[in-house]
This record gives sequence, C-alpha cells and structure tokens, in this order.
Amino acid sequence: MNSILLMLVGLAMFAGGYLLYSKFLSNRIYQLDPDYATPSHTMSDGVDFVPTNKYVLWGHHFTSVAGAAPIVGPAIAVIWGWLPAFLWVTIGTVLFAGMHDLGSLWASARNRGQSMGMLSGRYIGPRGRVLFLVVIFLLLLMVNAAFAVVIKDLLIGTPSAVIPAWGAIVVAVIVGQMIYRWRVNLLLTTVLGVVALYALIILGDRVPVELPDPILGVSPATFWILALFIYAGIASTLPVWVLLQPRDYINGVQLFIALGILFGAVLIGAPSIVAPAFNDAVPEGTPGLVPLLFVTIACGAISGFHGMVSSGTSSKQLDKETDARFVGYFGAVGEGMLALGAILATTAGFQTVRDWEAVYTAFGEGGVGAFVTGGGNLVNQGLGIPISLSATILATMAVLFAATTMDTGVRLQRFVVQEAGDLVNVKIPKLAATLIAVAIALGLTFSQGAGGEGGLRIWPLFGTTNQLLASLTLSIIAVMLLRKRRNPWPALIPLAFVFVMSFYAAFVQLGDLAEAKDWLLLAIDVVIIIAALWVAVEAVIAMLRVEPEAEDADLVTTGEGVGK
Repeated sequence: MNSILLMLVGLAMFAGGYLLYSKFLSNRIYQLDPDYATPSHTMSDGVDFVPTNKYVLWGHHFTSVAGAAPIVGPAIAVIWGWLPAFLWVTIGTVLFAGMHDLGSLWASARNRGQSMGMLSGRYIGPRGRVLFLVVIFLLLLMVNAAFAVVIKDLLIGTPSAVIPAWGAIVVAVIVGQMIYRWRVNLLLTTVLGVVALYALIILGDRVPVELPDPILGVSPATFWILALFIYAGIASTLPVWVLLQPRDYINGVQLFIALGILFGAVLIGAPSIVAPAFNDAVPEGTPGLVPLLFVTIACGAISGFHGMVSSGTSSKQLDKETDARFVGYFGAVGEGMLALGAILATTAGFQTVRDWEAVYTAFGEGGVGAFVTGGGNLVNQGLGIPISLSATILATMAVLFAATTMDTGVRLQRFVVQEAGDLVNVKIPKLAATLIAVAIALGLTFSQGAGGEGGLRIWPLFGTTNQLLASLTLSIIAVMLLRKRRNPWPALIPLAFVFVMSFYAAFVQLGDLAEAKDWLLLAIDVVIIIAALWVAVEAVIAMLRVEPEAEDADLVTTGEGVGK
C-alpha cells in the first residue's frame, strides 16, 4: 500500500473531526460561552493564572500533552500491523481524545481552574478525590522519571540534538520577553523564533556534543538526568509567561513544521508501506492485540495525562471559554497527527519487510529509535535532506516534545503535592512542593543505578494507569453534563470503552507480573486497580444520584482552593 493514501485518509479524518464534531461538542454539549469570565481573568496572578492568546496557549497545551508517548506508543504498536494502530489513532483522536481534552478544559475553567483531582471531590465525593489523587500522583511519577531517561538516551545517542535542545530554552525566554514585555507582533516573533530554532538544529548537526566520561565526577547519563530535573524544577516555579508558555508555543510551531517536513517527504517520495496491515507472524511472547493495543497507544488516541494538563495549567491560561475548542480539541488533533507520522515513519521508512522485521524482533522494540531511523530515511528519500540532518531534526523534535511534557509534569506534580497537603490541612509552599516532587522522581530514577535505569521501572504500568485516568476524567465530565441536564453520551460511550479495555489490560498485567515475580510492580498495579475501581463505583453512584443544578452554579466566586 502506498503511504500517501494512508496519510491523506488520516489527515482528512482529523480535519473532519475538528470542523464538524468539535463544533457540535462546543455548541451543543459544552455550550461554550464567549462572555464567561474565565479563571485567567477572575484569578489573574501573573504566575499560573495568565490570560493568553489562544495560539500561544495551544502551543503550550499541544507540546505539553504530546511528549514522547505519541511517538513511542504507535512505534511499538505497529508490531501488530499498521491497520489496527491507524484505526485506533484516527478514531480515538476524533471521537475520544478531542472530546476528553476539550471537556476537561471546560470542566476546569468552569471551576476556578481546579485540577481533576479537586473536581473529583465535588462531583464524585471526598473518597473519590483521595483515590483520584493517588492515581494522578503515580502517573505523574511515571511520566517525569521515564521522560528524563528518554531524553537522556536521545541526547547521548544523538549528540547533534544537544545544542538545539538546550538552545531552545534561550530562544523561549527571548520569545516570552518579545510577546509580553516588548509587545512585538506575534507573527514576527514566531518567524524569528522558528528561524533561531532551525539555525540551532543546523549548528547542532555540524557540532555534535558528546560529554566526556566522567564529567564533574559522574557519568554522562547521570549528568543529563540531574541537569534535566534541575531545569524542570526551576522552570516549574517560574511564571508561565517567562519560560513554560513561550517555550511550548515556539516548540509547537517548530514541531508542526517538522511534521510538515515528514508528511511532505511522504507526499513527494511516495514510499510503500512495507509492514503488514495485520501481522500474523508476531514475535514469540508478543501479547494479544486486545486489549494491549488500546493501552500501548494512549497518547495519540486518548490519554488521561491530557486531562491533567488541561485542568492543571491550560485552564488557568484560557482567555475566552470559546478558545477551549481550538486549544483542547485541536491540541488532541495535533497529537493524533504526530502519532500518524510515527506510524508512517515506522512502516514506510524501511526498504523491505525484512528490514522492518529486523527492528521489530520483540514486543517493546522500535519506539523512538525506529521513528528517528525510519523518519530520517523518509525525509532523505523524499526531500533529499542528508540523513544525519534528517535524524537531527526528528531527534530534536522528540527531545523537545519530551522536555516540554516534563516541564509541565513537574509543575503538575507540585500541584498534586500541595493538594495532598490541603487534604490534611497542611499548606505546602510552592518551593517545598517542587522539591518534594523532584526528589521523589529522582529517587525513582536512580533507584536501580546511576544510569537512570529505575526511571523506566514502573513505566510498564503507564498505559493502563493513563487510560484508567482518562476514563475517570470522563466520569467527572459525565456527572457535570448530567447536572446541567445536557446529553452525556459523548462522554459515556468513550468512558465505557476505555474503562473496560484498560481494566482488562490491568488484569492481564497482574498475571504477567505475578509470573515474573515482580512483586513491586504487582503491588503498584493492585493499588491502581483498587483505586480506579473504587472511583468508578463512586462515579456511578454520583451519576445515579445526580441532582440538576442551575447553569450559574459553577465555582466562580467561592473560596475553594486550587492548589497554587
């Protein structure tokens, strides 16, 4: 099959979802109001609550939710064949992820920018809130620790990405000053920022940076992990307009350009997809497609982490409620496009099916490495860009995605620590909460060695935990819709499907972990299952007992906390 057809069908589905379904959700289900006073205005503090241009906010939201997961998940899942991965990415994005991300952004904005953990207390109950926070905390721990290891591996494996990855921070700070202090035209700022980033990519390709071993008394792996957490800790305490927001915005634009390069290479080169549509000869030990496909590809179809970003940072920066359609739904579409690019790179980026099979020798193989290699080949063949520069562009794209997610993840972890303190009537200062969040993630990362092997220790549970969280977020949205006497089925249908598949996957993992005698992960999986099931039961009870409320019953002037 020619890759052009697959690309065009996928892009057409995404376009149709945004133009049609997101409009239906915005007008009929969520009934977005352009005159509603959003938390960025009513609670503006110049740090977390900042009214933001919707294009700038989209950049923050898109790059924060994307990370490396929409590359890693599809790049692993194509081991079952390209068709199941393609269908889940496209249908999941249009019908599930878009409404989930838009809905969680709307729900938080209607409740003073509160996180999903806080909202669970109001709409599900106090017990649900405690258990919800447990699931959120574990998921953020997985993301922050694992992404530090992913970025470290990319910086060591692709030294040409070092200069653009760290130089992007300087560019972001300047962009933030241009937008908020110097009031430079946004289009001009965008052009200059993107040109600077691509100049850094070219420089990085010509001047790769390989650290000496040891450096400052530690290995390069240890050095990069420590540097990443120090950076993320500092970034998470700064006002969003100084670094987080402009970094994510300019990265989002640059990353969309990189996707355009990848799709353009497919359009011009017209490579054939060498991987099978359905792979009947999967390597021995590969788990069954159902339910593992639906948790292997989480980000890129539907992801609970998106709800945390929507309610943790994006809702606090929403200028107008109607901007939620572009920021939330189109943010999900952007991630779906990245997942589609990963599918194309890892199925059409190889010369023969034997070359493809040589990479996919076991479940879990492929990932970012296959994306960078396959995508580099596509760009080289289609556009004539040297393979080394093509690989640098894609590796930098993966690093920047992962780094922006890590920035946001540490900030969200700080919010969770503060919310946990609120539960026991202890006010935890911002700096102390940040130190706690970083220390716990570092402890996990280095728990099995100085190279950061522990960072991926609990990552096998990410997919099921992430999808269970997505279903729990959908349950809050459903309760809100029922209270407002609106149609809940756009939330209930994906809620039922995702919960069943993720719960099924969690039980499959229980058996695998017990067989492997991995008692730590087995215990964590049991905790996640119990917490998720308990919250689900509480949510069903809340739906059955729901009492309609007035449209103006949202938290606008009450004094409930938001975990600042």
